Amino acid sequence: MKACIALEDGKVFEGESFTDEGETTGELVFNTAMTGYQEILTDPSYHGQIVTMTYPLIGNYGINAADAESYKPHAAGLVIGECSRIASNYRSEISLPEYMKQNGMFGVHHVDTRAITFHIRSKGAMKCVMSSIDLDPDSLVAKAKASAGLVGRDLATEVSVPEAKEWPAEGEARFKVAAIDCGIKINQLRILNAMGCTVRVFPANAVAGDVLAARPDGFFISNGPGDPEGAKDSIALVKAILDQNVPTFGICFGHQLIGLALGGKTYKMKFGHRGANHPIKNLLTGRIEITSQNHGFCVDPDSLPEEVEMTHRNLNDNTCAGLRHKTKPVFSVQYHPEAAPGPHDSRYLFQQFLDLMAGVHA
Repeated sequence: MKACIALEDGKVFEGESFTDEGETTGELVFNTAMTGYQEILTDPSYHGQIVTMTYPLIGNYGINAADAESYKPHAAGLVIGECSRIASNYRSEISLPEYMKQNGMFGVHHVDTRAITFHIRSKGAMKCVMSSIDLDPDSLVAKAKASAGLVGRDLATEVSVPEAKEWPAEGEARFKVAAIDCGIKINQLRILNAMGCTVRVFPANAVAGDVLAARPDGFFISNGPGDPEGAKDSIALVKAILDQNVPTFGICFGHQLIGLALGGKTYKMKFGHRGANHPIKNLLTGRIEITSQNHGFCVDPDSLPEEVEMTHRNLNDNTCAGLRHKTKPVFSVQYHPEAAPGPHDSRYLFQQFLDLMAGVHA
């Protein structure tokens, strides 16, 4: 059935629904990964966003339960060039359209995704509505303009666990980690568990006293959706954590929260970084990493206090991709070392976190 995608600036694209009839709103963004559509859809960081995949054919290897990064899909919708008519893979359990239908998601294909990507790169990510119910361009543009954006909203608490939950270590438990769930991905927990960490996951707006009462060997602050400055409770929680001088590692949204908690500022990027192929330079070693990324906000390195230094730089636009405190055991990165989807170049950061815990508690 026919569908329309309307942006708040008045631009309208036409396509066809490959799911049930529907309508959804969100910020329209693009992702440059060639694979990993299931991990992208189930990544809580995409809560409130409609994802356009730049790779033209999506859905060809189907969906399986093992590759989900959360208990359900979180993206507001999916836009692709063409949905594969056949899901062919020995691990496939269900097709992409059926999976999206089961979860009440709306998807559009047979649309010019290159034109959409070019428009976003030129004009910036913006509010959007896509529908197969309402096909009137003026009506859809008005709905897009009236929809809630991401700036100032606390989306992390909408995807976080409602109460603390424990993920036991595989084999011998070497460390206890308290993780702040701002939209945590399961592969982050899998990696920590496999490395001997028992992880107690706390809500994004948890009371600091409850988190500190767990007496962890280290703190982990996860990725998550939206504007970090809108997550006031999470910022206060991270500030309280950093005051304890316990080894702390933050990823993506967690990196932004650490930057804010240390006195820095964040800003909304024009169209963000989303994909599995972003080059990062480690300023401490000089090595180049190809990384998986998903963020639309960034820490301003010039706003950081003198005792905080930038450790990684995005080579596409020179934005801050990592930081550390010069005297406290705190470090963070803007990208995703858990590589789901993506390359494994940055997996060493988890070992760095363990080494920091081992050094402090030796």
